[in-house]
Amino acid sequence: MTELMTARRAIAAARRSKDKIAEDEAHTAVDRAKHALGERGEVWWDDGAPDLNRHMARTTPYAAWYASRTA
Repeated sequence: MTELMTARRAIAAARRSKDKIAEDEAHTAVDRAKHALGERGEVWWDDGAPDLNRHMARTTPYAAWYASRTA
């Protein structure tokens, strides 16, 4: 988690200084950290459930639950 937060801070610093190269490197570091945390990459579970990452809750089987939480 430390690596992810460090990389996110590096993105912000690069944007403030308008350093595109440093920003690209920081985005790469965020991606590496997220892979290491299991947030990106191949699905690691095998329970047969569909991978609903990167879907909006309102377009998933959880739509009714989501609507009840935001109403």
